[in-house]
Amino acid sequence: MQRLDDKTILITGGSRGMGAQMGELFASHGATVVLTDVLDEQGEQTAAAIEGASYQHLDVRSEAEWERLVASVIESHGRIDVLVNNAGIDLVKKLSATTLDDFERVVSINQRGTFLGMRTVANAMIAAEQPCSIVNISSVAGLEGVANHAVYSGSKFAVTGMTKSAAKEWGRYGIRVNTIHPGIIETPMTADLRPFTDPEMRVKVERTVPLRRMGQPIDIANMALFLASDESSYCTGQSFTVDGGVHP
Repeated sequence: MQRLDDKTILITGGSRGMGAQMGELFASHGATVVLTDVLDEQGEQTAAAIEGASYQHLDVRSEAEWERLVASVIESHGRIDVLVNNAGIDLVKKLSATTLDDFERVVSINQRGTFLGMRTVANAMIAAEQPCSIVNISSVAGLEGVANHAVYSGSKFAVTGMTKSAAKEWGRYGIRVNTIHPGIIETPMTADLRPFTDPEMRVKVERTVPLRRMGQPIDIANMALFLASDESSYCTGQSFTVDGGVHP
C-alpha cells in the first residue's frame, strides 16, 4: 500500500471531479491535502467531507494568488511535498470558428496556470532544499491532435512539453515532474459531451476502448497516487497514459 504519511499535497481544480477524487484518495493514505479552486462553496463542501483536507481559493491564472497560496501552505505545513496541477477547461469548437478570446481563456487556465504552479512550488522547494513531486494533468489530446479541440489539444501539448523540460532542469534538486494523460473520463467537465448524454453513442464509444468502459476519476487518482508516493521515486519527465488501452 502506498502511504503518504506526513506528506502535504496541493491540488488545483479540487472542488469536484478528478481533483476531489484525488483529494479523497490521498487523504485516505495519510496525506494532508489542500484543495484549491475558484468554486469556493463547492470546494469548501468537498474539503469538509474529507478528513485531513482543507480548502483555499485559487485562480490559477494569477501569479499573485499562487505566491500567496504557496506561502500560506508552507507557513501552515512546513513544505509542499506534492503539487497536482489538475485545474483545466475544455473547448469543443472548430478551429476556424475559435475566437482569440476562446484561445486566451483556455491557454490562460490550462497552460499558464500549470506553468505558474510548477514555477512557484519548485522555486519554494528549491530554496528550502526540499524534494517534491509535481504531477501535471495533461490529456490524450496532449499526445495527438483531436478534431474540434485544437486549442485544448494545443494547451495540453504545452503541458507535456513543459513537464519534460522541467524534469531535466529540476532533477538535480530532487524535484520530479510527470504528466498523466487521461482518456475519456466521466467528470463534470465532460458531462455535456455526447458520449455521456447519448446512451447509444456511449455504447459505440465504449466498443472502441479495449477495456470496454469509460474512465472514472478514481482511475486517474490511482495513477496520481503512485506518482505522489515514494514508489515512483525514479520516475520523472514521463507521460503516463490512462485511457483503457486506446493509445498503447
